[in-house]
Amino acid sequence: MTAVTQPPALPKPVTTLSRDDARRLSLRAQGLLGAPDRRAGVRGVLRHLGAVQLDTISVLARSHELVPYARLGAVGRPDVESAYWADGHSFEYWSHAACILPIEEWPHFAFRRRARRAKGHRWHLMADRERSCAAVLDRLTADGPLTTTELGGGRNGGEWWDWSETKIAVEWLLDTGEVVCTRRRAWKRVYDLAERAVPGPLLHDDLDDTACLRRLVAQAGAALGVATRADLADYHRLKGEQVDAVIADSGLVPVEVEGWRKPAWADPAALATPPRGRHRTTLLSPFDSLIWDRPRTERIFGFTHRLEAYVPRPQRIHGYFAMPLLAGGRLRGRVDPGREGTTLVARQVSMQDDKAVAPMAQALLEAAGWVGCDAVRVERCDDPRLAAALRAELDRLQPPV
Repeated sequence: MTAVTQPPALPKPVTTLSRDDARRLSLRAQGLLGAPDRRAGVRGVLRHLGAVQLDTISVLARSHELVPYARLGAVGRPDVESAYWADGHSFEYWSHAACILPIEEWPHFAFRRRARRAKGHRWHLMADRERSCAAVLDRLTADGPLTTTELGGGRNGGEWWDWSETKIAVEWLLDTGEVVCTRRRAWKRVYDLAERAVPGPLLHDDLDDTACLRRLVAQAGAALGVATRADLADYHRLKGEQVDAVIADSGLVPVEVEGWRKPAWADPAALATPPRGRHRTTLLSPFDSLIWDRPRTERIFGFTHRLEAYVPRPQRIHGYFAMPLLAGGRLRGRVDPGREGTTLVARQVSMQDDKAVAPMAQALLEAAGWVGCDAVRVERCDDPRLAAALRAELDRLQPPV
């Protein structure tokens, strides 16, 4: 008879949290409840979150700009870019997706660099890996930092995925850590030698996989406040078994959350003091780390969200780049924004109820001012009564032209 291996017993929860407790802990952990740390600024937001997702879509602004805006308010957009990319404070690598990461986290992604090396490729195979990689490294040594275009071009002339040998080589070197991206220029990655761009004390792969995973699980727990195993895994796109292997030594403590149905862990620092303070009223990027995990968003906020940018236009419900409205610690609606000259156009608006009208107007006007617009126009709303109320509120708040 074959013995059946039983899963390890789960530790006893140290406390039980209500749904509201979990929601508030999550908001505070994400920097959206309480006074913002303006002195630490954008770099402080990045260090606190541990990862800020990049994406090609730009509506009001690109997603990595919207994330600090949601937490700090109307910080200057050039200042956002400078905070990320100047003076080697960050690097781009694969975390939740392609993300900006604090440079201090370079050693903790050694496990992923090793895994890429062991696999031998990611999406593409090189015709002559040794020669192609050597050519890229020689160019960067002599002339870098360089974009793919400056290295010779990224495509063979076909579809976007029809990469040139040079593009495959430099992305492979990025995956495995010989090359690093520490800034973007006109949305193009600027590649440099890791030995030149990463500070010496950080430039190593000395940490074993366990040490790397322990740090990333602990960091995810601190950034989430309270989380299930799946939440912790999703934050840096780890495997569930990787979380299991280190959770006991991560510093996170087991808790029970009302209605979650699955075990959860919390950051002890988050449990030490009850979350209090002002709730931020803002529009959120769909790629914001508060909501990038859709099942978690639904569990915490009772809010189902889907990015419809890649959905055919006739099938869209809420619009191309619908941004959820955060107000009073809850997700109360969403808007698909656009720009026409100096007017911010709310192309499609949805609001839960009357309580969402004033916050939506406030959030739209604040966003408009941030991106240099001087007016807001509502194009469509799924509720005629709420649409009229929103237009009236905007008329009340907007100074006459």
